[in-house]
Amino acid sequence: MNAPRHETGLSVRGATKVYPGTLALDAVDFDVHLGAVNVLVGENGAGKSTLMKVIAGVEQLTSGEILVDGTSVTFADTRAAARHGIGIVFQELNLFPNMTVAENIFIAREKTRGRVDIDADTQRKAAAELMQRLEHDISPDALVGELRIGEQQIVEIAKALAQDARILIMDEPTSALSAAEVEILFRVIADLKTRGVGIVYISHRLEELIRIGDYITVLRDGRITGSRGMGGVDVSWIVRNMIGEASKDFAKVEAHDFGREMFRAEDICLPAKSGGLAVDHVSLSLRAGEIVGIYGLMGAGRSEFFECIMAQHPHATGTFHVDGEVLDEPDVAGRIDRGLALIPEDRKAEGLVQIMAIRENMSLSSLKTFTSGFHLSLRRERDCVLSFVRDLAIKIASPENPVSSLSGGNQQKVVIGKALMTQPKVLLMDEPSRGIDVGAKAEVFRTMRRLAAEGLGILFVTSDLEEVMSLSDRIIVMSNGRITGEFDQADASEEAIVAASAVGHAPTSHDEIDKGENRT
Repeated sequence: MNAPRHETGLSVRGATKVYPGTLALDAVDFDVHLGAVNVLVGENGAGKSTLMKVIAGVEQLTSGEILVDGTSVTFADTRAAARHGIGIVFQELNLFPNMTVAENIFIAREKTRGRVDIDADTQRKAAAELMQRLEHDISPDALVGELRIGEQQIVEIAKALAQDARILIMDEPTSALSAAEVEILFRVIADLKTRGVGIVYISHRLEELIRIGDYITVLRDGRITGSRGMGGVDVSWIVRNMIGEASKDFAKVEAHDFGREMFRAEDICLPAKSGGLAVDHVSLSLRAGEIVGIYGLMGAGRSEFFECIMAQHPHATGTFHVDGEVLDEPDVAGRIDRGLALIPEDRKAEGLVQIMAIRENMSLSSLKTFTSGFHLSLRRERDCVLSFVRDLAIKIASPENPVSSLSGGNQQKVVIGKALMTQPKVLLMDEPSRGIDVGAKAEVFRTMRRLAAEGLGILFVTSDLEEVMSLSDRIIVMSNGRITGEFDQADASEEAIVAASAVGHAPTSHDEIDKGENRT
């Protein structure tokens, strides 16, 4: 049976974009089909976000043209693109934390009474309807800065939906969403398709692309390496066109012995803003050379637990130990000095200073390593930064370029390099692969395994089952702020892990699951 044909609403022809020292797009041809999901995929730095920024009017082409309904157009800015029915959900959230949800959704497009003043009640009502459509109960009056990153992602999507766009670009829209929220988004996308909206969908979750895509285009180093209908496309085809090979191995290596206990948490509790406990009597340990994965859905308390470790919640109770000694330093700097390093989930807000150079960002937490008295050795700093750039395969033109010039995945690797430059004993990683493509992900995971083999203890949080199963020596499951399951790698199964994350209490082995079933 032939696949249905969809009208082409927008085309890009011969798109070339040159930045100083970088050819971001090289004669790219790309079509957006209306009433369909047009998947765009490629490694970090392949040119995906640049192409989308060109279509959305954020950037302008060096050469080439954009055609809407066959007519050549020029988008001088985002307003010009919006007038042609183009909306975008950016990979990096573009929200005002000190404004409400409703105010963010309608920023620069405020609903007014006779063009005299803002009709706040109408905006709140419209925002509430959008939240209902997205199956969330986020209050229109809530301050965006007080929302978790996954909830902020929902607000960003609602902001795009409010524009009633004819072409809607979604750049990594599910990167901060739980599995349940992803399902809601897919239902919204299906509804948009029936209304004739053309969706441009970018994601590093390859199985997700195959599930919802109608057309696929693969970019590598600014060039198209594959473009076709989605029929017959599998993960191997995508990976082969992305990186030239069909492997997405997470680079397992030979087992190594674990050392002494490097980190221990005892009875950690953190009160929640809404009452109850965000972290509920959590206790766990980590040995030198061990990788422990903490799996759970958004709101499980995983990130809050990491924040407690790094002294970001002074009201938290319980005790931490590092290398056998009580951890009682009251601030982040003190805990870094004791050998802890955190790679935060939100790299843009918490991990990087966007206006600073790559070199300055990477050395920010370890400057005292390069200082003698009041003198900073720029040569030693630069040499150390370049060493980590090579080890982590960070694609940069110069360490003096602003970190904001890098793709999302390369920014994430800068954050990892920044943490490793403090020479930690324990590395905390909150969703380390968020926004990272399959090639970059393999590089980061190889680095994690190498560091563990060298004796570093690694505690990482993820909502990706494949990651936690492939990487972890031991898996801890959290739900509603509590540990609801613990599994050795040899005993873990996806079914048991999912079951432990979905209930208030779950058995910790297959035997206990069987016993529970037999008791019913």
